[in-house]
Amino acid sequence: MQRSTIHRLALIGLLLGVISASRAVAQAAQQADASAAQRGNVETAAADAGSADNEWTRWTSGRYRITPGDVLELSFPFVPELNQAVTVQPDGYVSLKELPDMRIQGRTVAQVKADLLDAYGQFVRDPVVTVTLKEFQGPYFIAGGEVTKPGRYDLRGATTLTEALALAGGPVRGANLSRVVVFRRATDEQLETKQIDVRSMYAKRDLSEDLLLRPGDMLFVPKGVLGKLAPMLEVLRRY
Repeated sequence: MQRSTIHRLALIGLLLGVISASRAVAQAAQQADASAAQRGNVETAAADAGSADNEWTRWTSGRYRITPGDVLELSFPFVPELNQAVTVQPDGYVSLKELPDMRIQGRTVAQVKADLLDAYGQFVRDPVVTVTLKEFQGPYFIAGGEVTKPGRYDLRGATTLTEALALAGGPVRGANLSRVVVFRRATDEQLETKQIDVRSMYAKRDLSEDLLLRPGDMLFVPKGVLGKLAPMLEVLRRY
């Protein structure tokens, strides 16, 4: 009995030490992140704002944008041998008859039609083409990490980060809402990451910094101190 009590006290002391050290590290990291973010904002705010506005305008212009996996049917009424159905490849390109591969990801059906008329017009006199979107993938976002219901969700209209967290059932116990990360595909080769202090927004009751999600975004909620110590706490409960 005495040995068990000593063992339990030792574990409690170890846990308190780990918690204290973890809090100190977290506070230092948050201060470093804040300083880095402030420097980054001063240096790149104008460029980032312009890029973000242009990119978001593309997705909210009211017309559907082609994404990988979409299937389009191309019909040439006067040159039926050019009729074809094409599938957008993961890199955003499609393979076309008599033409080099063409990148159409991010473009509207009307823009694709104009591109095809221009390309086929090089060897077909006054081409006429009908472009029909046969199959398409709806916009979505992915919620992962310490949320109740991780997974993929349809992006139905304008949805913010906090709304997305609610759709995913909210954070689980031990989640770190101060360091929620949103991963966003900026280009084919570049992935952007944004770290957001959701806990601070809730505490201040101010959602002015609530990020508006875009199609394909992934939000990740990391474990907090308690979440990381959960296995050790479970061991302690057994004594």
